[in-house]
Amino acid sequence: MCIFAKDNITNIINMAQKHIPDSSCQYFNEKEETLTREQIEALQLERLQATVKHCMNSPFYKARFEEAGIKPEDIKTLDDIRKIPFTTKKDLRDTYPFGMASTSLKDCIRLHSSSGTTGNPTVILHTQNDIDEWANQVARNLWMVGLRPDDVFQNSSGYGMFTGGLGFQYGAERVGMLTIPAAAGNSLRQIKFMTDFGTTALHAVPSYVTRLKEVMDQAGVDPKTDTKLRVLAIGAEPHSEEQRRRIEEMMGVKAYNSFGMSEMCGPGVGFECPEQNGLHFWEDYYIVEIVDPETLEPVADGEIGELVLTTLCREAMPLLRYRTRDLTRVLGRSCPCGRNHVRIDRMKGRSDDMIVLRGVNIFPIQIEKILMQFPELANNYLITLTTDEDNDNMTVEVELEELFTDDFQRLLKLTSDVKRALKDEILLTPHVKLVPKGSLPVSEGKAVRVVDKRTVYQ
Repeated sequence: MCIFAKDNITNIINMAQKHIPDSSCQYFNEKEETLTREQIEALQLERLQATVKHCMNSPFYKARFEEAGIKPEDIKTLDDIRKIPFTTKKDLRDTYPFGMASTSLKDCIRLHSSSGTTGNPTVILHTQNDIDEWANQVARNLWMVGLRPDDVFQNSSGYGMFTGGLGFQYGAERVGMLTIPAAAGNSLRQIKFMTDFGTTALHAVPSYVTRLKEVMDQAGVDPKTDTKLRVLAIGAEPHSEEQRRRIEEMMGVKAYNSFGMSEMCGPGVGFECPEQNGLHFWEDYYIVEIVDPETLEPVADGEIGELVLTTLCREAMPLLRYRTRDLTRVLGRSCPCGRNHVRIDRMKGRSDDMIVLRGVNIFPIQIEKILMQFPELANNYLITLTTDEDNDNMTVEVELEELFTDDFQRLLKLTSDVKRALKDEILLTPHVKLVPKGSLPVSEGKAVRVVDKRTVYQ
């Protein structure tokens, strides 16, 4: 049970149920998932106040509050969250490894961390309760899209320090499914598992689903007739709606967007319901803010801004107003599925991954959106930035779905059409190269979409 779940409001929702609901029920945690907006906000205030008090056990937050001249008692309403300073990835790195912990290490059973390729990694600690709640969140998501104990769940995500593998593993087991911890890579083995074990649900990054389908085609396996697959969970890398629809068509199943990050726990923070009209962010676990990344002031619902999250049930390492750097917007606070947890749009990119080219701000997802509109083009593409004679340029290489390089006029027209569509979207004219399928690098993990070779960045 969440350590902050102690008053009457919380008692009515029976946090962290240990039973598995009847398969006919559309909700995994019905009371939590169907709270009214008033109940959600009352619960959030209760947990925010308790979380802030708990954070005073952290040397980092205790000092941060003193510097800001605020006390836990100053948080009287949800709006008072704006009195609290933001937390950033730099804060996690500066306090590496355990400077942000709010519990003793003897109470922690796990840590996960980022790769730390540009400095200290970010380390997140977990108590047993944190792990249990994480499993509940992921189970809630999987149940929401129709998965039940008699399903077979195959996880092609990496395990280890990366949270994607273990997070979905916990959730699938919590639902009661037979789980296949296939891990990343080895596509032929993935396909054998799917056909031999009767996989009905698969978790993978979008670019790897595309790669898996290519290997299926080479092996003569049709996912629509030769497997029992019916649900895909995709996430971990930005992707457009066009790419999602293309994945659904090629695999013959529904593909549901997932959002998570290790700083929050891992996968499970947000997930689409069957309506596929935005990611439900579980507001009994998090407070969601969308702010202007420059002014850090709130933006109106519907406007693009940076996602800021506050944990509400974290024991080992709660985070207050964490700047995710992900750009998105609020779509609504109700849904035909019956859940009133805020709906967030798919991530539009990251404020720190933005390409600035000749003074124009461009996100890779904008380019993908255009490329996916051309059926002649395959899914793999690469954006290369170079400096030529003191001018910065962009080259977009994209694979052809079918080889017709001998038809020069057709190739020329397609190149021109793609270039024109990209210019309309990003307001600059990139170089466009159409290349044979299979000629660009492929990755079994997150796809590398941008290579920056500009001299100013060397």
